[in-house]
Amino acid sequence: MRARDPHDNTVSKINRLFDSAGLGETIRKKGLTAIKLHFGELGNDSYINPVFVRQVVEKVRAHGGKPFVTDSNTLYLGSRSNAVDHIETAILHGFDYSVIGAPVIIADGLSGNNTKTVAIQKKHFKNVIISGDIAAAKSMIVLSHFKAHEVAGFGGAIKNLGMGCASVAGKQAQHSARPLVIVEICTGCGKCTEVCPKAAIILLHEKSLIEKSKCIGCFECMTVCPERAIDIDWVTEIPQFIERIVEYAAGAIHGKESRMGFMNFLTHITPDCDCVPWSDAPVVPDIGILASRDPVAIDAASYDLVNRQKGNPESMLQHNQQKGADKFKGLRENTDAYLQIRYGEEIGLGSSEYELVPL
Repeated sequence: MRARDPHDNTVSKINRLFDSAGLGETIRKKGLTAIKLHFGELGNDSYINPVFVRQVVEKVRAHGGKPFVTDSNTLYLGSRSNAVDHIETAILHGFDYSVIGAPVIIADGLSGNNTKTVAIQKKHFKNVIISGDIAAAKSMIVLSHFKAHEVAGFGGAIKNLGMGCASVAGKQAQHSARPLVIVEICTGCGKCTEVCPKAAIILLHEKSLIEKSKCIGCFECMTVCPERAIDIDWVTEIPQFIERIVEYAAGAIHGKESRMGFMNFLTHITPDCDCVPWSDAPVVPDIGILASRDPVAIDAASYDLVNRQKGNPESMLQHNQQKGADKFKGLRENTDAYLQIRYGEEIGLGSSEYELVPL
């Protein structure tokens, strides 16, 4: 991320990176091209800079494509659970036509009903439910802010595909794990009851109680609990959750495997997903930007690059701060983040082998 010359600023680097990685080869003349990214929840500020997104938009247009910037509605309540709120949030965060040079389209429609069922024939899913406008696009460039994640370990290209390209129904199919309350730790603050999209959490005798028949497994309660009194069965449920994400990623690229490009932004590497309405201090220094045609390889490289760094002692990362240590385990000891990569390779999503080519 160092720059001492106007020809070597981040905007110039993004343009060179796009060209060097051959991402222009994925674009079809006059073809609708989805530029998939995360606009960030209101209150979050670590999402990809819209000025950087503009460079990719212009590259797609220069190669003859018709770009649109897109994401899908969220499962949980918040500022992006329907297309109206979602687009307003995108605009508030700078993703306006005057800045990015392309329309913002919420790919699963006003309230998540614009979908396409895609047959994948995998272990957990025979069919997956993908947002309709993403499925309809001829090409897709996936821009991912690489960071840690509360349950999946990290969020990069694979998760941006699997969770981000799924409709609301598809997201719910992936979130079949259910959290539980550790009663001894719970203080009854009620923060979990405020964020639950299905009113599945109540306070009983000054302790939180999750009604599992109502719970949709969005994990928002885990994110906001100040005492970490809400947990999951990490051994049996979370590996399956991660595998379901990876299978949905395969569904998201189905039919356009040769027309996919990926860029991971390894900057402001936070301990949480951009779905949370805040941005905590980065756990390692800024590293750079990667590009690839392979979603598994780019995530494997990103994972390794983060772990090569020395951790920020002033961040949430209080363990595994030394260079080479697993920062994702240091943040959440129960996570198996690399399962995304192992399972992605197993089902043919991509390869974990990569060569870093610095520019």
